[in-house]
Amino acid sequence: MNDLALTNARIVLDDGVLHGTLIARNGVIRLVEEGSTQAPGAIDCEGDYIVPGLVELHTDNLEKHLMPRAGVIWPSLPAVLTHDAQIVAAGITTVFDALSVGDLEEESVRIETLRSTYDAILEGQASGALRADHWIHLRCELAYPRLLEALEPLMDHGSVRLLSLMDHTPGQRQYRDLQQYRKYYSKNHMSWTEDEFADVVKRRTEQQAKYSDLHEKAVLTMSHGRNMILASHDDTDAQQVDHAKRLGVTISEFPTTQEAADAAHGHGLTTVMGAPNVVRGGSHSGNVAALDLARTDRLDMLSSDYVPASLLHGAFMLHSQAGWSMPRAMATVSKNPAKALGFDDRGQLKAGMRADIVRMRTVDGLPIVRNVWVNGQRSF
Repeated sequence: MNDLALTNARIVLDDGVLHGTLIARNGVIRLVEEGSTQAPGAIDCEGDYIVPGLVELHTDNLEKHLMPRAGVIWPSLPAVLTHDAQIVAAGITTVFDALSVGDLEEESVRIETLRSTYDAILEGQASGALRADHWIHLRCELAYPRLLEALEPLMDHGSVRLLSLMDHTPGQRQYRDLQQYRKYYSKNHMSWTEDEFADVVKRRTEQQAKYSDLHEKAVLTMSHGRNMILASHDDTDAQQVDHAKRLGVTISEFPTTQEAADAAHGHGLTTVMGAPNVVRGGSHSGNVAALDLARTDRLDMLSSDYVPASLLHGAFMLHSQAGWSMPRAMATVSKNPAKALGFDDRGQLKAGMRADIVRMRTVDGLPIVRNVWVNGQRSF
């Protein structure tokens, strides 16, 4: 028998915060009740919070471990294991590793490492080397000329559950402000003269016209019969959201404007924003602030995007700065993404659910993860 008893804890439930005890057995929560227990081996949580294990649907964190320094490609399996350690330490127990299928830049670590990273994630799963429960999110760059040949071999594994349709062509969506596009890529040591930049935009736009619509139709065809969840990416206006809804999209990833978020809400799409946007107080690309969407009830989920530790931090800021209750704030990083991704066995602390559990406390308002259990097993 594998028993876990946590007592003297502030347990965050769907409808409130209970000071009490949680007991799990063989990886499943059996009991959550008010009061303390003297059961042998029970862990005194000293009044710390107990929250559901976080569910992450879009993290690019792995990329920085694949290329830890410019021009240095790290072996894929060690990179995945390092990423996994950071994920669990951030309280994330279910993670969708976002792999970009294609890139608009000719020389890209995303293109170079795609297949080896995919294989390393599956190898880590099969060997039991990974502590979090890893799944795969394939990000389909619609304007990438070789998208379909790169995507097709990746589609059939059962760990592939989420596809996002994205288009990073300058002049629209995330980069509707061309100067923001230029500024972003200057961080990657790209510098252009005015004529060179105009040529880059022209070539990218022509590439989009040639491939994006064609690839969108092909990706949708490939997804049929595979039980895939579809997400749109960086919608900017109501027309783009309307189009996404017609395609069968159920998740709106990172809408860039209030208009797009309003349209997504109107269509019943589940809206996710970046937790770094919450923590930093706004978008690094000049797009709508996540806290503004929270205050207008247009935010359903958070994603850590490129900073794993931002997920729990962002949820706590929804509580402290947007005035949300603790259960509502925590649902954006547990219950809501679990539901959006088709899981009915995680994301909540109640009997019958997986024992994916995080013990944490706040220090000067900052949430600090102390322990993590994944499926009842101590992982951090």
